[in-house]
Amino acid sequence: MKGECLCGAVNFDINGELPNIYQCHCSLCRKVTGAAANAATFVRQADFRWLSGQDSITSFQKPTGYRSDFCSTCGSPVPNPLGHSDLVWVPAGLLDGKFTSEITVHLHVDSSATWEKDAATCLRFGAGPDSLDALNQALQKTAG
Repeated sequence: MKGECLCGAVNFDINGELPNIYQCHCSLCRKVTGAAANAATFVRQADFRWLSGQDSITSFQKPTGYRSDFCSTCGSPVPNPLGHSDLVWVPAGLLDGKFTSEITVHLHVDSSATWEKDAATCLRFGAGPDSLDALNQALQKTAG
């Protein structure tokens, strides 16, 4: 399984079956992704290989040990070693192609964003709307 960042500067390969995915809903993961949750998995270092772009990776680490590695060109979060283990943290959104792994664990749901709810009336589009105006109109119709 191959993966890459948004701009394509950072590329990697995972050998073997991809483990299932977890989603973390903590405030740190929300801030680093700008989304409701961070979807990722762990693979053994022996099954992970950088193909290119390691020189494009910048790291940020909090005093608590929380670490975020990202592409210095496009800002995509990229894989990084998981502490002092033999595992590599891999953001699921970077993976190319189809795979059978699925989300099997949700972490820190007690600190989920208050807006993270999928109402029964939530609109769903198979692809993006024809324009930003169409999206804005759809959002206005569902407000209230």
